[in-house]
Amino acid sequence: MSYLSNFNNENAKQILMDIIRCVNQPDNSKKLSEAKASAGKEMMLMMQHVFPLVMQLQLEVIKSHGFPGNREGLVQFSQLIREMERDDMEIARLRSQIRAIYLPPIAINTTNDILI
Repeated sequence: MSYLSNFNNENAKQILMDIIRCVNQPDNSKKLSEAKASAGKEMMLMMQHVFPLVMQLQLEVIKSHGFPGNREGLVQFSQLIREMERDDMEIARLRSQIRAIYLPPIAINTTNDILI
């Protein structure tokens, strides 16, 4: 747990940038493109094909920064990032970039939406 004692906004930004770089490496980018193509615009298929690939890449990166390379480490990292993004717009922007990989844009027709 020594990785937590040194974890700060700058470390968070570095890890998020490393995740983005990892995702954009040619082999990983190709795998993600293929997974996205097979999923199309179907959210369920995105979650089945694209999401696990992104999570695996994130695990590899956070492990190299001292976090446990398992689900617990990923949850812990994600919780820290969510807390930090409230006060740091750059962290929020980087996290949004990563989320955009596996969460397709959702078109909302505001003229026809009725809130009850």
